[in-house]
Amino acid sequence: MPRNKSILSEARQIERAVTLIKLGARLQVLESETDLSYERLLRLYKEVAGHSPSKGQLPFSTDWFMTWQPNIHASLFLNTHEYLNKVAELDEIDTVIKAYQLYLEQISAQGLEPLLSVTRAWRLVKFVDNGMLTMTPCSKCGGHMVTHPHEIARHYVCGLCEPPARAGKGKAAGSLQLHAEARPAGKGARGTAVAA
Repeated sequence: MPRNKSILSEARQIERAVTLIKLGARLQVLESETDLSYERLLRLYKEVAGHSPSKGQLPFSTDWFMTWQPNIHASLFLNTHEYLNKVAELDEIDTVIKAYQLYLEQISAQGLEPLLSVTRAWRLVKFVDNGMLTMTPCSKCGGHMVTHPHEIARHYVCGLCEPPARAGKGKAAGSLQLHAEARPAGKGARGTAVAA
């Protein structure tokens, strides 16, 4: 009987790895989240993706998550992840996978391009688990946004309620745009975000 359990466990590991590869995960994520050998993961990656995995280090800075648009995307993902953690009994990596798939659905439905890769999403969860990032509620809208843990929650205002001065000015397709008429005269800092 233990032999069957081992085969079933390995099949789940392979299925998980294939899902992560299809979502664009880096090989380091697969190594960390499965019990499959490096050689098997490498062969599996080449078979599923049709090319060798990217080389280089994983993103390791929390700063990327603090910039305007990435923060909005990271917050959407992390709120979904936190919700799934509360209502579903899933392994941690499966929660990341499901939350990332839901994030992609929401971004697509809004006509936006995803800024958050599954590798960054995975790293974001690790940063939160290690206390390097947290969620802070906005004092205006109440939305929970990704912040540094030392953020003063009482006065925190999110980037959707008060976008930075240049936010939403870019013309890139699939990026957030701010309606010019929604900005108060002379202020230039408020507006509603919409897809380009």
